[in-house]
Amino acid sequence: MTTYSLAPGWPRVLAALGLDPEAVARHARLPADLQRYPGARIGAEDFFALWEAAEALYQGPDLAVAIASAVSADHFEAAVFAGLASRDLAQAAERIALYKRLIYPVTLDVRTDTGLRIALRPRAPFTPPAVLERFELLFWVAFARLATRARIRPVRITVPNPPDDQTAVADFLDGAVLAQGRAAVVFSPSDMHRPFDTDVHTGMWEHLESDLRWRLHDLEQSATWADRTQEALLTCLPAGRRTLAEVALQLATSPRTLQRRLEAEGTSFQEVLAQTRERLARAYLRRSTLSSTEIAFLIGYGELTSFHRALRQWTGETPRSLRSV
Repeated sequence: MTTYSLAPGWPRVLAALGLDPEAVARHARLPADLQRYPGARIGAEDFFALWEAAEALYQGPDLAVAIASAVSADHFEAAVFAGLASRDLAQAAERIALYKRLIYPVTLDVRTDTGLRIALRPRAPFTPPAVLERFELLFWVAFARLATRARIRPVRITVPNPPDDQTAVADFLDGAVLAQGRAAVVFSPSDMHRPFDTDVHTGMWEHLESDLRWRLHDLEQSATWADRTQEALLTCLPAGRRTLAEVALQLATSPRTLQRRLEAEGTSFQEVLAQTRERLARAYLRRSTLSSTEIAFLIGYGELTSFHRALRQWTGETPRSLRSV
């Protein structure tokens, strides 16, 4: 499956906000020492669970605002640092969007026809928590201010579930608040073309681009057919497609070829299907309020009893016990 590594600055940011990185990991039901290993990688659902855990343990008014306020070049990944080597916000958004999947299980949709609009789009059925959506959008405001050295204010920011108390958000946005809608931030045409005023030499982009393109290529080439099949199933299952033929079509190959490639890796389509169903079931039970019947339908079971039987076989537990973990 596709995995992601935490930004090197994540533990430092948590510590600066009074949070113990190990306590956050434990609260997310992940190894306490996870963040001591820069090469450690986790799936989308665990990545999101860390953000939910950090929000649950944070004592301030809004974790998203606090982390956005702490944005600095010292905490950036190379992909984001490349944005500082851009001429303006429009170019930075295009560059960062291209490499965002190296960092987060979220895609950026960038439009520049009438101002700059940056929208968030999950790449898997695991919906980002509200705190992460808020941070991702507030980050762009902080980034724009850092790069231009101007107090830029977005035209608007929308999120699916605005927080009831937006005092901290209003302070950060100089009086503006979050409206309800698809997760997106919009900047005016003048602000999206405001020249960047940074110490990052634009020539550095040539070196960064080569490295980032190689990382993207490596990411694409290192995926096994089992990984690709699971990623396809994450999209196919909620849409009611679960057969070998349907998944092979999604992967632009034939059912026989897909099965042969999976067998060469020591697995089978049915094994990958079961693993994907288990992964989705655990995520839905722990991170959503969906009923067992709805979850059974989303992972491809027509009968609730079949889902319960499969869950018992995978985990030895019931839906209720998994929700309470």
